[in-house]
This record gives sequence, structure tokens and C-alpha cells, in this order.
Amino acid sequence: MKKKKYIFWDFNGTILDDKRLCFEILNKMLVEKGRKTVTLNEYLMIFDFPVKNYYAKVYDLEQTPFKELSNRFIELYQPASYDEKLHKGIIDSIFYYQSMGVKNILLSASEKNNLDDQVKHFGIGHYFEDVLGTTNTHGESKIEVAKAYVLKHKINPKDAIMIGDTLHDAEVAESLGMDVILYTKGHQHKSRLKKYKTIDNFYELSEIINKK
Repeated sequence: MKKKKYIFWDFNGTILDDKRLCFEILNKMLVEKGRKTVTLNEYLMIFDFPVKNYYAKVYDLEQTPFKELSNRFIELYQPASYDEKLHKGIIDSIFYYQSMGVKNILLSASEKNNLDDQVKHFGIGHYFEDVLGTTNTHGESKIEVAKAYVLKHKINPKDAIMIGDTLHDAEVAESLGMDVILYTKGHQHKSRLKKYKTIDNFYELSEIINKK
């Protein structure tokens, strides 16, 4: 793989190990609405972006508006997220590339203020050139955010790679012409990611990126 000057890192499920938290919150919310709960495996098979499409698989959105569900999720998720852990090896990897002169950019579908609070809490802001989030809490696409950043900073997509854990991360990369690597222990089942290059742990990255 061609040497990279920029790495765009997803946050939820890639840097922050919040898969089980999100799964548990979903089931709590389903119980609150008298809906059938899901197993962790089922969660990994249905989770998707935009989040509205994923909720539509387990709720009647005409009966329970998406905005209500979105607000309830953030109400439960944001304070609980501070008790979660970062994935093993992720900071070692980010620091490794930073020390090599690669520019690390955090790119998330999370609302920017909430994301900034998490980054501050975990003390990882100094590893990133920029932290990019969205303008709302609805878990929509981050493609436009990425496109605007690439255009503003005149980044050649061939010099960049996206590291994430979902098919949406692959969609972002493909829309910009970047390479992509997907982590298999995030929010989507490994079987859903098989079209793309995947890693099971972050120590594998050094064998893929910046190796001739």
C-alpha cells in the first residue's frame, strides 16, 4: 500500500470500545417502548448508518418518532460513555503514525460538542490534527464533513486512508477515493465487512500502512 500522509480515524467502535454499551442502551430503550429486545449478534447484524435506518428495523417510527429515540439514546449514552475503555492498541497505533509524520484526523458522525467532550475526557486530543463531528445527534452520514475537510486542506485522497468499523466508513472512503481498513470488533459483524480489508487488532496496521 502506498505510504499515507493522512489517516482518518472513526471514533465510536474504532477508538472507543462502546459496542456493548450501545447494545445495552438499545435494549433498555426497546423495553421502555414494549418492543422485543435483540441479542448482541443481532445488534451487530442490524446496526447501520444513517442510524434512522437501523432504528427502523426494531421500531415503528410512525409510532415512535426517530427524533425522540435519538434524543433518548444520547441522554443515556453520553454520560455512560465516559466509563468505557479505548480499544487495546489503538493509542499505540495513532501515536506510531503521528511520530512518523502522518497527520491523524478524527472523523465521527457524532455531534461535535459531544465528541469534543469525549476526546477531552479520554485525553487524546493531542494525537489529532483535527477533530471532525457533525451538527446534530441523529447519527447521519459524515461524508459531507469529510469532503469539506479534504477540499479545504487540498488533500489528495491517494495520500489518505480511512480506519473504521462499519460499512459507512467504507462508504466515506470510497466516496472520496481513499483506501479503507475496517476493524472487526466494532459495531458491525465481521461477516458484513468481508468485501474490505479488515484487521482484528490494531497491531496489524503497521503491516499494512506505510509498507512498500
